[in-house]
Amino acid sequence: MKKLVALIFGLATLLPLANVAQGTIKVTDLDKSKIPAGIKYLGKLKNAIRWTDKLGDNILVTSETGIHNNPKFKHENDGSDVELYAGHYLVGDSLQLTWKVYDFISDCMVDLEASFIKNTLQVTDLNNDGVGEVWLMYKTVCHGDVSPLTMKIIMYEGAQKFAMRGHNKVRVSATKFNGGDYKFDEAFNAGPKAFRDFALQLWNKNIMQVWE
Repeated sequence: MKKLVALIFGLATLLPLANVAQGTIKVTDLDKSKIPAGIKYLGKLKNAIRWTDKLGDNILVTSETGIHNNPKFKHENDGSDVELYAGHYLVGDSLQLTWKVYDFISDCMVDLEASFIKNTLQVTDLNNDGVGEVWLMYKTVCHGDVSPLTMKIIMYEGAQKFAMRGHNKVRVSATKFNGGDYKFDEAFNAGPKAFRDFALQLWNKNIMQVWE
């Protein structure tokens, strides 16, 4: 029995920290001063996190420009622009940008928004393969009414992208709601059920539009 316990303990010490505790990933928040100089982002930093998994040492940054005017966009009207960005890096002898997410609204003359949804950024290992699944959730809109906003979940496992797209839900009367539709892309539909279940849970948790 002692030999068995010793063997189990020995194997546990060989496992990366990310694979301990039922496949959860230990994530560390980085402040702006701890971000390597080679990592670039657009606008204002929203989140910077770091973790270790089978791929190595990972850093993710997310940022938003807020409402501004970007000269690279063609403006046919007197509208404004808004952009958001996420970039994933592997840290080794040099920085390697492995994937990025970029979305925007341009030349909008009414209310516009492109923003990450608060408290939705996370890293999981739902299939326990030692590679973190990175979850991003955000909304975009250009409208002058109270219609639903476009809402997206983008998840990456390694270089594989998964996307869930649709609209959030808005209350239009005491008993009526608009929006709430969604669609999984082919990668989600072909991937593990645990991915779709987690995505749907995240979607439903954040489906209601809160007007600030």
